[in-house]
Amino acid sequence: MSYSDFDLKKAKSAFNLNIVEKEDLFSKIERVEISPLLAEILQQNVPLALAIGTEKANSELIIVNFFLELKRRSPISFFSGIEFTVDKEKGLNGFCDFIVSQSPEQLFLDTPILAVVEAKNERIASGLGQCVAEMVAAKIYNEREGKPLPILYGAVTTGQAWKFLRLQGDTVYIDLADYYIDNPGKILGILVGMVGH
Repeated sequence: MSYSDFDLKKAKSAFNLNIVEKEDLFSKIERVEISPLLAEILQQNVPLALAIGTEKANSELIIVNFFLELKRRSPISFFSGIEFTVDKEKGLNGFCDFIVSQSPEQLFLDTPILAVVEAKNERIASGLGQCVAEMVAAKIYNEREGKPLPILYGAVTTGQAWKFLRLQGDTVYIDLADYYIDNPGKILGILVGMVGH
């Protein structure tokens, strides 16, 4: 078993979590002005990613550019496609699409705070369980490293649509709203807010 084997129901049961789906978590976060560089990249890459239509294209052409923009603004590191084995017996192993760390260290993972999972088959809901499992793993990892965080964040994205989550204690909050690529400043604003906590 690994992260990708979890759907939301299985993650809720396996980790004894409460799921809250009806909260407006991030709509009040202000949008951030994106850089001219990100604007140009998105203008060029989004139509190409849509035409190709694969998760890999979305990851390489859209999603990674938000993390590069985030890194230009904040002393963070991010990791793409790394193995993140925390507890094999609990199924907390496998590869994470993206992990963002509060540490600027890029040579090793330290204190992950945001796990991002691409949605499968263009469906956000199909990635929620995997994202929750990765968030639980990040919480355990932080605690073992002596750097517990009271809140961890996650996101499931197709590149065009983004759904954000928050793990606090044993409760996972799934934002009521989805955010779309036609408002990149809002997506970036939420990401900036997450790493600022």
